[in-house]
Amino acid sequence: MNSTKSYINTSVGKKVIMAITGLALYGFVIMHMLGNLQIFAGPEKLNAYGQFLQSLGGLLWAARFGLLAAVGLHIFVAVKLTLENQAARPIPYYSQHTNVASYASRTMKYSGLIVFAFIVYHLLHFTFGVTDPSAHALKDSMGRHDIYGMVIAGFSNPIVSASYIFAMGLLCLHLSHGFFSLFQSLGINQPEYDAKLKLAANVFALGIFLGNSSMPVAVLLKIVA
Repeated sequence: MNSTKSYINTSVGKKVIMAITGLALYGFVIMHMLGNLQIFAGPEKLNAYGQFLQSLGGLLWAARFGLLAAVGLHIFVAVKLTLENQAARPIPYYSQHTNVASYASRTMKYSGLIVFAFIVYHLLHFTFGVTDPSAHALKDSMGRHDIYGMVIAGFSNPIVSASYIFAMGLLCLHLSHGFFSLFQSLGINQPEYDAKLKLAANVFALGIFLGNSSMPVAVLLKIVA
């Protein structure tokens, strides 16, 4: 037990925690996007999907709390690592060679905090209906929660859609660097594959961005209505 605790308290141990929680969040982002993309299949498909999730009851809430715990732990460990790095090098380098580090890696802590704020707003908007109670209360012809109508109502507001797309951009910057860092943290990367891993990370992040952004864009352009 003590050896495990000691390992977790090391820089390497914290990076492994970051990798594991990050992997869980990657899985959620992918599944969440695939589920929401059913909006292009029409209200019946999306509302049936929503009803299925609600039918999971306690399992759904366990998954939600597990996700929030993963997000919280991911941010907590990230902050600790940042503070430890700053304490180890209180005086910055005279010359900052920012060309070596990608823009995504240099803005990880900022994009991460903004994305966290977006997640909170997103939950208040679409999950708990705090920001738009009338849209959240919508029912379809079968008496189910009208997720399709709620999403249309939400994304019909250009400010909401623009904020969502902006947050997706930051999320995908975060994901592009995190995907590559994950292999480094788990010690399973090889230098000769770095270029391919970075390309895969960028393609993955771009796919997530295009998939998630397609929904507010489609609503604003009346492709789905």
